[in-house]
Amino acid sequence: MQLDRYDIQILQILQQQGRITKSALAQAINLSVSPCWERVKRLEQAGIIRGYGAFIDSGLLQGRTAVLVEISLGRHSADIMRRFEYTMAECKQVTDCYATGGGVDYVIKILCDDIDQYQRLIDSWLEASLGIERYYTYIVTKTVKQSPPALPTI
Repeated sequence: MQLDRYDIQILQILQQQGRITKSALAQAINLSVSPCWERVKRLEQAGIIRGYGAFIDSGLLQGRTAVLVEISLGRHSADIMRRFEYTMAECKQVTDCYATGGGVDYVIKILCDDIDQYQRLIDSWLEASLGIERYYTYIVTKTVKQSPPALPTI
């Protein structure tokens, strides 16, 4: 899908102001409401806009621990990778999961109640034979920056 300057403007505004009204969005990009809203629906249908939500400062949520984990699989068959990725997608504690090239296969972010819950989760994955060969754990001590992904410029 080819994005023009109006599409990029819509995406930029919605990233910062997900609750903006249709008319305010249209006014901000200098289009009438109907064509602006048609563009939003087209971006949603194309999967570029996957949903709307709020940025939550997990550090302010009492008793939550963020953990980053690098995971290497022992084998790289399609079945093992599919099973691992399905497990990550279904796990409510996993907030982000990225397949990566380079030294490790996946980098995931987990938000859990405490370190004990995290370790029980990892132990369950190891027992489930997901193909995990090794993993490295990094406890997040402070969020320095959290922002929506950067958009292309036109």
